[in-house]
Amino acid sequence: MATYNLNINGKMQTVEAESDTPILWVLRDTVGLVGTKYGCGIAQCGTCTIHIDGQAMRSCIIPVSSVEGKKITTIEGLSADASHPLQEAWREHDVPQCGYCQAGQIMNAAALLSNNSNPSDEDIDNSMRGNICRCGTYNRIKAAIKTAAGNG
Repeated sequence: MATYNLNINGKMQTVEAESDTPILWVLRDTVGLVGTKYGCGIAQCGTCTIHIDGQAMRSCIIPVSSVEGKKITTIEGLSADASHPLQEAWREHDVPQCGYCQAGQIMNAAALLSNNSNPSDEDIDNSMRGNICRCGTYNRIKAAIKTAAGNG
């Protein structure tokens, strides 16, 4: 086991973990931030999306040893009171059904909007392509992103 000092949601956390432990499990099992979900374990579904230095990344395949000194943001860190424009738009458009993938969807959308505040439909489709929603709420997801961007 090694000790890592991690910047998670703006707060320094000291954790002990094996160097190859995916940051997903450190967040959930060690730190107690369970908003980030496990989906496929091979970075194909997007359910586990978090931000590392502002970039949307799949936490299920990123070893804890590679994120020390980087800024990690989870769904819990997006907004202290769920008032982020995307979270509000998600509610406005009734996006979630089962809700399992939604944290990853929102985190991926947040990374998109931080890089492109006025995305086209094609931009949204291209950016969100890797996030799978078993309930098929893709049209509502796109509408919510447009609303959060001020285009909906």
